[in-house]
Amino acid sequence: MHPDGLVRCPWVDLSKPDYMAYHDREWGTPLHDDRMLFEFLVLEGMQAGLSWYTVLRKRENFRDALDGFDPVLIARYDDSRLEQLLQNPGIVRNRAKLRATVSNARAFLAVQEEFGSFDRYMWGFVNHRPIVNEIRTPADYRAKSPESDSMSRDLLSRGFRFVGSTICYAHMQATGMVNDHSVECFRRAEILAASAGV
Repeated sequence: MHPDGLVRCPWVDLSKPDYMAYHDREWGTPLHDDRMLFEFLVLEGMQAGLSWYTVLRKRENFRDALDGFDPVLIARYDDSRLEQLLQNPGIVRNRAKLRATVSNARAFLAVQEEFGSFDRYMWGFVNHRPIVNEIRTPADYRAKSPESDSMSRDLLSRGFRFVGSTICYAHMQATGMVNDHSVECFRRAEILAASAGV
C-alpha cells in the first residue's frame, strides 16, 4: 500500500508517480472524446512489443510530434513527414507503427463519417455500457475477450492496423469500456459510482 493509504490495482508500480497518476486519473475511466480515443488507439498500437510504461513516458513527445493526435492532420502525413518522425528520439521510431498511425487516422475519419462519431462506433462493441469484471488476483486479468475479438476483426476490416485483440482489449481497459480495476482498488468504486450517476 502507498503511504497515502489508497489501495490500487496490483499492476501499478507505486515507486513511479507518473504511473500512479495515470492509474488514478485515467485508466478505466469511461472516455467518450473522439480525439482521446484516437490517441489511446495510437498509443496502444505503439505499445506492441514494449511495456506500457515505456510508451506512457513518451506520451507528451508523441503529442508534440503527432500534432496533438489530430487525425485530420495525421491523415495528410506523407513519406517525408514519416522520415522526419523516424529521426525523433522522443518517440517510438518504428516505421511500420508510424505508417499504421497514418492509415489508422484515415480509417478513423471514415468511421466518424459513417457513424457520426468514433465514440459511438467503439462503444457499440460493449453495448454502450462498461463491462465490469471481478478482479481479485493478478491471475484474473485477461489479455482479450469476445468483445475485443469482435472489435479487432471489425477494425481490421476497415483498414486499421496494429489492432489485434490484445491491443483492443488494452484499449478497452484504458478507456473504461471495461472496468478492470481490482475489487480492492479505490478507483473501482469511484468509477462505478460515477457511472451510476451517484
